Amino acid sequence: MTQILAAIEAGDRAGTDRLLPIVYRELRNMAQRQMAFERPGHSLQATALVHEAYLKLIGNEEIRWAGKSHFFAAAAESMRRILVDSARKRGSIKRGGTQKRLSLDLSELVMEEQSSHILALDEALNELERQDARMADIVKLRFFSGLTVEDTAQALDISPRTVKREWALARAWLFRSLSVNDDESNG
Repeated sequence: MTQILAAIEAGDRAGTDRLLPIVYRELRNMAQRQMAFERPGHSLQATALVHEAYLKLIGNEEIRWAGKSHFFAAAAESMRRILVDSARKRGSIKRGGTQKRLSLDLSELVMEEQSSHILALDEALNELERQDARMADIVKLRFFSGLTVEDTAQALDISPRTVKREWALARAWLFRSLSVNDDESNG
């Protein structure tokens, strides 16, 4: 995989055709993990999420791949961005902006609730990144990419013990941040 990524960087367009079959299953698993937090019947399905993220990754000639872990971390971040953008679009001005619409359709209420949770998580993760970029990277690699502690440690060039400690701190920080945001929106 690392050789194929290097070939793609060097301009070998056929490399993208060789790469997709190798990474597809793992990308699909990542997409399914991320889609698990979406509402049922979301307009974007896991397969479409994989393909959109893959096209963004392979089409970005500015990225220099540092290996397998870097590729999957970038894929997870790309998928997260796609889902966040989708959630933002659902609340965009052209659909009524911040105005609350009274709905008798329970599925619409659930959709609005899930969109706000996705946006709140994105906001909290961005704030964590401003405070501690490495902890945010650990969250992205562990939660969004599904990497093991060992793979995360290798990707970030730190010890597994550090990953475990900072993963626990990051989860606690995010939980507290999301709880405060939830309390503020309900209060």
